[in-house]
Amino acid sequence: MTIQLPNHPIRPDVLAAHPTLWTNPSYRPGAINDAKLPVRPEQVEDAQRNWRRLAPLLETCFPELKASGGAIRSELVELQDLSAALGYDGQEFGRQFIKADSHLPVAGSIKARGGVYEVFTFAEQLATKEGLLKEGDDIRRLAESDARAFFSQYTIAVGSTGNLGLSVGIAARALGFKATVHMSSDAKAWKVERLTRLGVQVVQHQADYTTAVENARIVAENDPSIYFVDDEQSQQLFLGYSVAALELADQLRAREIPVDAEHPLFLYLPCGIGGAPGGVAFGAKMVFGDNVHCFFVEPVQSPCALVQLMSGSEDLVSVYDVGLTNKTEADGMAVARMSAFVATVMRNMLAGVFTVADDDLFRWLYLAHSVLGMRLEPSATAALAGPEFVVNHPEGKKFCAGLGIEKHLPKATHILWTTGGSFVPEEQFEGFLTQAAATT
Repeated sequence: MTIQLPNHPIRPDVLAAHPTLWTNPSYRPGAINDAKLPVRPEQVEDAQRNWRRLAPLLETCFPELKASGGAIRSELVELQDLSAALGYDGQEFGRQFIKADSHLPVAGSIKARGGVYEVFTFAEQLATKEGLLKEGDDIRRLAESDARAFFSQYTIAVGSTGNLGLSVGIAARALGFKATVHMSSDAKAWKVERLTRLGVQVVQHQADYTTAVENARIVAENDPSIYFVDDEQSQQLFLGYSVAALELADQLRAREIPVDAEHPLFLYLPCGIGGAPGGVAFGAKMVFGDNVHCFFVEPVQSPCALVQLMSGSEDLVSVYDVGLTNKTEADGMAVARMSAFVATVMRNMLAGVFTVADDDLFRWLYLAHSVLGMRLEPSATAALAGPEFVVNHPEGKKFCAGLGIEKHLPKATHILWTTGGSFVPEEQFEGFLTQAAATT
């Protein structure tokens, strides 16, 4: 089908696949407290307690977590010299930080927060249901040989463009589950190879991400021994991601960085289907309330959240419906249709969406590597455009003026969420740098 986006100054840019910013006319204070939402703020704190309970098991399964006591955390890195390289050294840009989920342990991407959380909570629930884990038992019981033998009777399945598949596959195999990852045609070969080496069955579909997920769901529905991690609908994934906001709050507090009406906080979150950025945004709204403003970022040819929310449609809208191709080098963001669940939650909670061109992703990848020594995937660099859009784009200026925060921008904090890259093989990363050189 085809749809007509509402008349709006940025509509020509969206349809022509030019970078732009859409701000949400339905954005409103206190949206997180809407009783009609399918998730509740207190579930974020429940998820944090789950993470803490699972920490000894995580530490047992993943030795790299010993230093953090089983916690999966990322650093908050001030941009410093990268601010000047990006043109953000003016007073109006406040302070800028990278939230380096690109370097998360276990899976090397933000998907470690969701995929690992869902697999491990499912394992605990299954073991409890079947009597393998009894009240008062040490959670590390689930890493013992008989538990692994029990879990080997079950398969964890997921549809993915790459990083979610990696996190689910790694987590599942660590506990002894079989694992199957249904991947789209644009999945990167190195991710397929890494999963295969872990003993994960990879099923590649000559179609896009949405089709891969649909096929994974159909297979799981017909086999009770398969547990399906549903990236389109899973509250467990969403809540696993949401706890990152509590972690961020601790990091800002440790640096004595206030977040209040005179010190606004901006989050820039790369978006595929929406689960990871939606979860982080939901958690941030729970923690910081109306003093945080969350923006998704998407490729110009794959802005599924933008077209969904801009359309105002209750039905799902695809980027194909507005004449875009869904072709991008940012494989983790090559998604044609947003999660209906996340769209519902974000309808009044998301400040806006901006779009970026592939050439810019590679340019920023090169800058992040040369200035900060960070290894990022192209999709993980997308957030670096955020401050420019908010401070200088006409829609960004209108947004800040409408909230009365334009005068507070010098005291604002901008968090640029980098979402993947540290697991990229050396040869592949050198290819990224070569491609980046060709665009500069």
